[in-house]
Amino acid sequence: MDFKTSETAKNLMRAFAGESQARNRYTFAARIAKEEKLPVIEAVFQFTADQEKEHAEIFYNYLKELTGQTIHVDGGYPVDISQKTLDLLKSARHNEYEEHDVVYQAFGDKAKEEGFEEIGRIFHQIAEIEKVHGDRFGMFADLIGRQQLFVSDITTGWMCLNCGHILQGTKAPQMCPVCKHEQGYFIRLEMAPYLGR
Repeated sequence: MDFKTSETAKNLMRAFAGESQARNRYTFAARIAKEEKLPVIEAVFQFTADQEKEHAEIFYNYLKELTGQTIHVDGGYPVDISQKTLDLLKSARHNEYEEHDVVYQAFGDKAKEEGFEEIGRIFHQIAEIEKVHGDRFGMFADLIGRQQLFVSDITTGWMCLNCGHILQGTKAPQMCPVCKHEQGYFIRLEMAPYLGR
């Protein structure tokens, strides 16, 4: 199969476009989370946006031999505009699962069918990453939906992501006793990054 005329080349461009759009949607969502005083969710959206940028670059680099050409593709991309972080998390979860369950599985299968084994493997591996993204967005959506982002049924650890202060309790404080940052900076200790243990 000639790569230039393959469906795989078009799928790489579709994936590049989709990942680029996802990055922007998550950057926009991060701003909404910040406005809602949810810096932890802002960080999750920004962290995921950065990973989507990397996915876009991976897909784009496979198109190197077509440099200077234009690839015309069709595609459908979501419009997820909301002023509510919860809605944006739910939309993001749906979109990431769709990439995992449907889109990248089909793209990977097609690449292998056309003889592009490495590209097929990459599509399938990135599909698994998208599932992790969907799971993460879903977890935060569920916590916000149950009004348990800063409350726990049992005593648990809470970490301020601004200064690193850790405390135990059934809820995060309204304000960090150390750095005075708002409650939105607290995350359950088991979900905190960089514990260094």
